[in-house]
Amino acid sequence: MLKKILLSFALARQNIVSRLFHTLLSVLGIVIGVAALVTILSMIDGMEKYAQEQITKTTSLKAVNIRTETHKNVNGVRLKKESYAYLDYSQFQQLVASLTHPAKTYLNFNQSHEVNLQGKNTPAGALTIGRAAPAATDVNMAYGRYFTKAEVDSQAKVAYVNHVLASHLMGKDSLSGLLRQKITFSNKEVQVIGILAPSEYPSEQAQLFTPITLFSKEELAAEPPFCTIIADEVEAVPAIKVQVEKWLSQQFKGKETDFVVATNEMRVKQAAQGFLLFRIVMGLIVGISVIVGGIGVMNVLLISVTERTVEIGVRKALGAKKQDILLQFLAESVSISLFGSFLGLVLGILSTMVIIPVIKMLTQAPFQAAYTLTTFLIIAAIAILIGIVFGTYPAVRAARLDPVEAIRRE
Repeated sequence: MLKKILLSFALARQNIVSRLFHTLLSVLGIVIGVAALVTILSMIDGMEKYAQEQITKTTSLKAVNIRTETHKNVNGVRLKKESYAYLDYSQFQQLVASLTHPAKTYLNFNQSHEVNLQGKNTPAGALTIGRAAPAATDVNMAYGRYFTKAEVDSQAKVAYVNHVLASHLMGKDSLSGLLRQKITFSNKEVQVIGILAPSEYPSEQAQLFTPITLFSKEELAAEPPFCTIIADEVEAVPAIKVQVEKWLSQQFKGKETDFVVATNEMRVKQAAQGFLLFRIVMGLIVGISVIVGGIGVMNVLLISVTERTVEIGVRKALGAKKQDILLQFLAESVSISLFGSFLGLVLGILSTMVIIPVIKMLTQAPFQAAYTLTTFLIIAAIAILIGIVFGTYPAVRAARLDPVEAIRRE
């Protein structure tokens, strides 16, 4: 059987070469359709890759976020709850101890306050951030140091500020002069032990960082802390989320619904779902061109059957079976489809090489087309499917020819 299949494809190649110009015109529809499909799929894959990179830059896929839901919906109206559970520092430490996967953990508390430098009457507004983790991860320290975990545990009255707040408080004086000075906010007095280096974002607001343990339960309840767990491995995120949810249900029985545990993986899934929908819709639209190309293949094969009627009759008279004739024309159909699809694939890749620089010039985005194995497999499957679907009728028609009647037509 394998020998017959190989022989059929050899005969098909011979027939295509002998009628190459006619074949090229017949597969023009497939070439255009496949080229458009390759261009669209590669660009969509590139868009999906670009979107995932942007999501990864703005939000960590390794993060598990825990926040307190302070509001409820009643008849479509959002109302604040009279009471709700939240994580304080001691509970945060218990949660961290319960984790079985390596991860970095953060507990932050944000409030806006008026900040005053001792000895100066120039108050400044600032976002006061209470932290359980001692170090900031986004910028480096210009002067001084971060507070330590020991200082968080001991409720040390220390703080570090960003350069925006330091500039407000010091005016034209050197920012380093703010070190070891005392500033007050919300009836609290802390000593400045560090100043962050200027951030790459010049419009950031004034910020003051202090141990979260300096804030009372009443203050924490007013604006519940936000917990972030960043796994060392992204594969551990689902397991960590399950552990966190289990721990919350055990520690806050009846109040576990006050917490929302979320991961950023959903954003990637939503983006992937959107691109899949776009890929299917565009594929169906471009598929019309491919179908037109398939009709062209059927047309060239029907003409071939008519032109080679005598040849078919002679072959059948010499002992060729219906199966042999059917296999020969199906092989020719698949070969023509593969040939047209290959040309379309090359044309599609060349098209993206022209289109991508234009897109990058207009959008200024680091966008690139992506050629995936899935795209090539889809093209190969389409080529074979077109060959079989649109080659079956001409092949069956050729196989059913009566040898005597076929020979008489000469």
